[in-house]
Amino acid sequence: MTVIAAAPNAAARVKAAGWTPARSFTIVERNFMTYKHAWTVVASSIVEPILYLVSIGIGVGALVGTVPGVNVRYTVFVGPALLATAAMNSAMNLTSFGVFSRIKVEHTYDAVLPTPVSVTDIAVGEVVWALLNGLVSSASFLAVLAALGFVVTPWALLAVPGALLIGFTFAAIGLAVTTFLRDFPDFQLIQLVMLPMFLFATTFYPVTTYPAAWRPVIEVLPLYQSIELVREPALAQMTWHMAVAAGYLLILGIVAMWIATRRMARALLH
Repeated sequence: MTVIAAAPNAAARVKAAGWTPARSFTIVERNFMTYKHAWTVVASSIVEPILYLVSIGIGVGALVGTVPGVNVRYTVFVGPALLATAAMNSAMNLTSFGVFSRIKVEHTYDAVLPTPVSVTDIAVGEVVWALLNGLVSSASFLAVLAALGFVVTPWALLAVPGALLIGFTFAAIGLAVTTFLRDFPDFQLIQLVMLPMFLFATTFYPVTTYPAAWRPVIEVLPLYQSIELVREPALAQMTWHMAVAAGYLLILGIVAMWIATRRMARALLH
């Protein structure tokens, strides 16, 4: 009896943890086939930072001029932060609202799990899908910045791989957070965190604006580290902060991914 009872649990663990790139790609392919005509998904992730760039970067920038302590135009200073924010929002939206809908409303994974695709395959596939969307939106926004003359160094191209890391971290966070949500009104809790972080994580002004006692609080925000990772090469200021930011985001993303896969397995296989 012990062997018979243990077998399903062992099978469930294998089903949850098994992973291959090919099976994860089927999730990416499924999402692409579903959304290939929904160009508004990508367009919205590009248009939003452009609106902020025009309204605040250019509008307020006309009043600010050169950012003190950085000695660059305000639009040049704000542009990389908006790019990091675009990567964050694109990734979070796809692995939070999108995955939640597929779990609770569309029941997509109920049809997927009887196949060889595992829960880990699903989680990795959804994160990769979010990364691809974030890459398109970030690269497109960087092209807009360059076309408007707000890119001052070739090192700004490092913003693209930086955006990929940002996308991975926030896609994993979005996936993990989604496993705790009960219904659609709970998405307001996500915005309750995301909006203040967007406003206070040095998107529109340097961290030196804050009193010294507040700066450590700001510096632990994931978006602050994301902005540092993109802004420094965009301003040709290559320092050790980039390595710290990259390590911070990578570790946070791995931990979030571990939480997400474990909780998704518990929800989908039980």
